[in-house]
Amino acid sequence: MIRYKITLTKEERNELLNTIQKGKSKAQKIRNATILINCDEGEFSEKVYNSTIAKVLHVSSRTIERIKKLFVEESMEYALNGKPYETSKPPKIDGDLEAKLVLLACSETPDGYARWSLRLLAEKMVELKYVDSMSHETVRQVLKKTNLNRGKKNVL
Repeated sequence: MIRYKITLTKEERNELLNTIQKGKSKAQKIRNATILINCDEGEFSEKVYNSTIAKVLHVSSRTIERIKKLFVEESMEYALNGKPYETSKPPKIDGDLEAKLVLLACSETPDGYARWSLRLLAEKMVELKYVDSMSHETVRQVLKKTNLNRGKKNVL
């Protein structure tokens, strides 16, 4: 297992101390700042063992190693706040495709079928080359947004 050595500059150490002393940050950020200060092996501090830090802060040694690794490999910002989450993918269906799907759902069903099923609608959208691929779940979500009830007949 790789052991990471933390050596803080005076500015980094002051920034971490300010984070801890203000107490306005998230508890996780304050905890991580405390871990980094205690792991510092620079000229401004004395080394404290991981087992001691883990015991005092009630965290595992693995947590301490992970925070040290983030500090060394990434940055102090990642070590304090963690890595940002991946952003979600853009929606596959835009307004134009949604309109085509609703139009298709309201149209006559193919021969041999009493009504449109979600899978049948998804297959037809691919067949008509509106999209490369589409799941029945995507069809369900689009139709649910439109309040389109495929099982109800409008009788006047």
